[in-house]
Amino acid sequence: MGGGKILRDERGSVTVELFLVLPIAILVLVASIQLIGVARARIELQGAVREGARVAATTPDPARAVESVLAALSPEMREIARVSVERPTRVGAVATVTVSMRHMLGPPFPGSLGVDLSARATMRTER
Repeated sequence: MGGGKILRDERGSVTVELFLVLPIAILVLVASIQLIGVARARIELQGAVREGARVAATTPDPARAVESVLAALSPEMREIARVSVERPTRVGAVATVTVSMRHMLGPPFPGSLGVDLSARATMRTER
């Protein structure tokens, strides 16, 4: 007889546990999605900087390298990316392209929370 009373007292405990765990599970899911967005931006940044280094190594005009980096980035990243090109005039010297930006995180994180990303690529100049 005492066993039935214990079961009645535990009714609804699964529901309470679900409502305690659900917000944490949703936060972990959203944070994972944000992490994937940061990884995507980092990969895109690295691809753009490689393209810029290739152009910097083959073209004497650093402005063309900057243009190629910006062309390889998505429109929203173009607006916030800072590109620097160091290209010596001597053939065989190393040309360096660096791109940096701040990737802002979306909801549920505060609007001012972001991740600083940067990528750097070097190539030897050909002409």
